[in-house]
Amino acid sequence: MNSPDQKRGRESWGSRLGFIMAASGFAIGLGNIWRFPYLAGENGGGAFLLIYILIVILIGIPLFLVEAGLGRRAQSAAITGLRKLNGKGNPWNSIGWLGTITALLVMSYYLMIMGWLFAYFFKVALGSFQGITSEQAAIVYEDFIANPAAVIGYTIIPTLILGVIVAKGVKHGIEKFVKIAMPLFIVMLIILAVFSLSLPGSVEGVVWYLKPDFSQITTGTVLDALGQAFFSIGIGMAAAFTYGSYLKPKKTNLAEDGLWVISLDTFIAFLSGLVIFPALFAFQIAPNSGPGLIFITFPTLIDQMPFGNLFGILFFFLIIIGALTTGIGLVETLAANIAEMLGIKRKTSVWIIIGATFTLSIPSILSQGPWSHIHIFGMDIFGFVDYFSGNILLTLGGLLLALYVVFKWKVKNFIDDVNIEGGIIKFPAASKPIVTYIIPIVIVLIMITGLI
Repeated sequence: MNSPDQKRGRESWGSRLGFIMAASGFAIGLGNIWRFPYLAGENGGGAFLLIYILIVILIGIPLFLVEAGLGRRAQSAAITGLRKLNGKGNPWNSIGWLGTITALLVMSYYLMIMGWLFAYFFKVALGSFQGITSEQAAIVYEDFIANPAAVIGYTIIPTLILGVIVAKGVKHGIEKFVKIAMPLFIVMLIILAVFSLSLPGSVEGVVWYLKPDFSQITTGTVLDALGQAFFSIGIGMAAAFTYGSYLKPKKTNLAEDGLWVISLDTFIAFLSGLVIFPALFAFQIAPNSGPGLIFITFPTLIDQMPFGNLFGILFFFLIIIGALTTGIGLVETLAANIAEMLGIKRKTSVWIIIGATFTLSIPSILSQGPWSHIHIFGMDIFGFVDYFSGNILLTLGGLLLALYVVFKWKVKNFIDDVNIEGGIIKFPAASKPIVTYIIPIVIVLIMITGLI
């Protein structure tokens, strides 16, 4: 008997490549180009890189396969999908609600940051940072984010772009966009890396980035790498579940596709370091510039480079593409849930979500200016939403996914399901102890550290 989704002709990916590009595009975003380099800079470069790759292999790949695999089984978005798998009222269904709420909160401030990126793209293109010092760049940044009218104006741009793309559907909107955007993104990143490596003095940055200095490793380094892997792959935001639900059952080698997705995500993070660190060392700028790397450090770096303005335009355009592919995944996740729960059309659900997330972004925008005096547990609104969604909800969602495999789905059934379609690459049965014990324990450690 056909499922309700099949009867109404539920959308699916037009090709295997479409899923890989869309899922890797969701994972590839600010986490790779901004967060990974500055964390590597603060944690000794090469040593952090090695630990990060190890964690991605042991934890990132299995949890991505869990979430995408559940979506493929359910053939529905996370909330309705888990109801189908477990029955109404089952406590495990909270995973879908938790992931969707997390996606909503992340999207509320992600829109604001995308607005900042569009603003800086235009500022660099107009030469606004020529002859500027790092102190002056910091003032420009602080003045801009404290101006809600300007930020809201720039935030409208990515909001509308996301709405138009997602409203066109999985095959004709999301897949069509990522098939153009992702190859362009990778080519541009390689061009920027080659340019950065050609700068005099850049070799020192490459050596620092690739040569492990294990004396720099602390407990904090390992936990930073764990948190970054989680943040980058986007586990616990119901997006992998949603994208997995558009895969045709028993016609996808999920183990191979998942490996491609995570490999692309990790490769982009690695390549981002080859863009940033050689350039920093070429102009004697400390690699541990921290979170201000993009908006304060980089504008002054661009001014010192040969063809710096062109480099800066390409760099910010690159980040915008990465941010858009992540934003698409978040909007699709939210819109799919709304459409299935309320029984409404895609376009209607998309514009409801676009309006809701834009409205929710306003408190975060105001918290950097007129509402900066409002604090929740010592944090401004933006900081609190970021902390609550990233450090608590994201890790809690990942923990519940890990426990669902152990106690509900069963690890053997999960491995069999992931390997259901034959292929060269299979998820190894020998990884059962990792899925059963190591992953849940590690996620608990991440969560405790986040709370502390």
